[in-house]
Order: sequence, then structure tokens, then C-alpha cells
Amino acid sequence: MSEVITFEPTEKQFGVLWKYVAESGVTDVDYNGRELWITDLKKGRYRAPEELSAQFISTFTHNISNCVNKQFNNANKVLEADTRELRISIIHDSVAASGISICIRKSPCIVRSSIRRMIHEKYCPERMLHLLMNCVLTGMNVVFGGEPGAGKTECAKFFMQFIPKNERVITIEDSLEMHYGEINPGADAVELRIGHGFTYTDAIKASLRQNPKWLMLSEARSVEVTSLIEQWSTGVSGFTTIHLDDVRKLPDRIQNMMNDERDASRLENRIYRYVNVGILIRCVRQTDGVYRRYIDQLCFYSREGQENRIYMLMEDGETVSEELPPGIARRFEQAGIRDPFSCANWQRYLREGK
Repeated sequence: MSEVITFEPTEKQFGVLWKYVAESGVTDVDYNGRELWITDLKKGRYRAPEELSAQFISTFTHNISNCVNKQFNNANKVLEADTRELRISIIHDSVAASGISICIRKSPCIVRSSIRRMIHEKYCPERMLHLLMNCVLTGMNVVFGGEPGAGKTECAKFFMQFIPKNERVITIEDSLEMHYGEINPGADAVELRIGHGFTYTDAIKASLRQNPKWLMLSEARSVEVTSLIEQWSTGVSGFTTIHLDDVRKLPDRIQNMMNDERDASRLENRIYRYVNVGILIRCVRQTDGVYRRYIDQLCFYSREGQENRIYMLMEDGETVSEELPPGIARRFEQAGIRDPFSCANWQRYLREGK
């Protein structure tokens, strides 16, 4: 895994790209060697009117390479760099036949969503928001699924706000996008970054010696998911995101990440036992051209005796059931939550602007 060096961006370095980088609704700025494409939370993905000259591209890539003290040429074809809120990836035209390819991904140190905004925009039914907040307060393990760009990390950041600040949270990322410590000032937070000689699996295993209450993996991509579930099985709680189009496919999706089929078969029962909540985020373009993000599916996974079950509570953005698995209902009772669909701290959270 290549080393990513952080620097502080300036308008001079980014030139014409800066106005898009500075726009709060923009999440991605991409150049394919010919055209500039912008991804906006409301407008969706559109082609920008600016045409970038060869001189501008040369100057921009030179500025970035100087900032991170790395060469970018035929011998060093990939240039990667981070700022506090940007993740930059550039591919050299010696391998990109269409021309130098640039991808700038934004991850601001803010929570874009709020309870009021979610209700107003019909992101999630109010009772289900109450339920999910109580899931966090009870320390349940949550997987946020969805297609790339759906808003999985943003949803996870929103629900992280409800973790008590005295509970230690360890985040594990290759690029720092969760910003847990900055978003939740005063919280007990440790941010681990993957790099040379320190893999996701290394970080997950090392975390157990750091007295975590919560273990947050930015994205489950491969065999490290086994280590994550092992840690969750010890009583550590956590979130992760995963590319997914249906929460019912999650167990199979995780098993397919395994290299060894025998490990995968053993893992299935543990998935149903230690992954508690599945959430699917959907992003759709409406008739007015505005993109809407919302919770499409919500489910609980449950291992009951010798049977693995999925309890679907939301489908197509609507509530379809309020039946909870016996084990989940028992956890709420043990935590003193008499009604899982009513969060006792709701009014306080509203006053705090969460």
C-alpha cells in the first residue's frame, strides 16, 4: 500500500478547480483527460463548463507532487495525496490513454445531516430514527451498505454522534474521512491510518490492546472483515461500510471476501450472531433532477438456535415491520430501553442540533 502524505491546500495550487473544491455541496471533482466532471449532493453528476489546458494540468500535478515530495512521471505513474478534507489521486498519461486522470474526493469535517433535516427530506421514518439511535446507545454493530457515492460514510458519521463521549472509539482508515475526533470534540478517540507495513488486519488486531469500546472500519473490502468480526465477538462494538445493493445479500457478500471456502462457511453463523444491524443507503435522481439520498432498507440479523434469520423492518424506504429478534429485544431491555422506537434523549439531541 502506497504512502499518502498530507498537506494544506491553497487556492493558488488548485486554480480553476478551487471553486468546486470550496463548494459545500460538491463531493467529487474528476478529470478524465478531456472533461471536468463534478458530483454534487443535489445536482448529481454533471460536466463542468471549464476546459482544462495542458499547461494547467501540468502545473497542477507539479504543485501536488511538490507538496508531497513525490515524483510523478513514467516511472512513478500514480500520485496520491491527502489534505484534511480532500483525497487526491492522479494517474499518469503514460498508462491513462485518455490523458492524465484526476480524482479529488471531499470528506469535510462536518456532519451534513441532522435529525430535522432527515425528517424533512424523508431520509428515514421518525420511529426508525429513534430505533437506530437506541441501537447505537445499546452498542450494537452496524453495517452501512450502498453503491459507491450513496452516502454510506455520511450516514455512519451522523449516527456516531450518539456514542457516549466517554466510550473509546478507534477508527481505522486508509484516508481519514470519518473525522470522529473533530466532529465529536471531547470524545475519547484514536484515529489509525493504514500505510506501509500496517494493514487493515494489523490495525484491527492492534486495536484490541488499546481498550476500545468501539471499532470503526471505514470500509470492509477483503479478508480483514474476518478480524473485524472476531473483535466484535469479544464485546467490542462498531460500524463499517460495504458496497452492497440489498441487506439480505450481506452475509454472502462478506463470505465472498474470504480466500478460503472453509473459513467462509464457518464465518456465516458468526455474521448472523455479531453483525446486528444492516442499513442500505440509496441515492436516486428525482424527476426534478435533484438527487435524493435515503435509507432504503433496514434489517436485523439474528442467530436463533441453529437458524440464521433476517428481520426486515424497512423496504423501499418504508416501514414494513416493527418485529425485533428476541436477542435484540433482550439487549434493549437490559439497557433499560423500554420502547426501542422511542429515544429518551430525542429532545436533547434536537436542542443540540444533531
